[in-house]
Amino acid sequence: MSTVSFITVDVFTAERFAGNQLAVIPDARGLSEAQMQAIATEFGYSEVTFVLPPENPQNTARVRIFTPTTEVPFAGHPNVGTAFVLGRQQEIFGRKPGGALRFEERAGLVEVTLLGSDGLVTGARIVAPAGAANRTRHRRRDDRCLRLAAPGRPHRPVSPASARFGRTALRRR
Repeated sequence: MSTVSFITVDVFTAERFAGNQLAVIPDARGLSEAQMQAIATEFGYSEVTFVLPPENPQNTARVRIFTPTTEVPFAGHPNVGTAFVLGRQQEIFGRKPGGALRFEERAGLVEVTLLGSDGLVTGARIVAPAGAANRTRHRRRDDRCLRLAAPGRPHRPVSPASARFGRTALRRR
């Protein structure tokens, strides 16, 4: 049996257990598409993101977004939440995150600006790929996404936050 690490966050809120839930798999290398879909179905959240190394090294990461039933080319809150999670990591596939990230997605490139103060990432602003912008009401979203560390996990003190940390098991069928 294999395991995969995940982080869950509540996006577009400053309250715990409110906003839009999102599970982020910060290193999805080695997962098949079928496993990604099974994990998304198991979570039952509106979306789950799977982060992979970028195909083009000038980009930050390749991000795949799954609902409980299918993969989608783009969605707003999964990008904000994924950017928040990755922006707080020490490194993303061997590189330190900067103030800007670029995600490769099925809909195209997603430009991200990390928001924060005193070196702490508190949110993200995204610019949707041109094709996706026509299918969404807002081309730019600017909201907060905060975290709460689980017992035994190192963290820096943060103001009220929402996120849960954990692991899930993958079973071979």
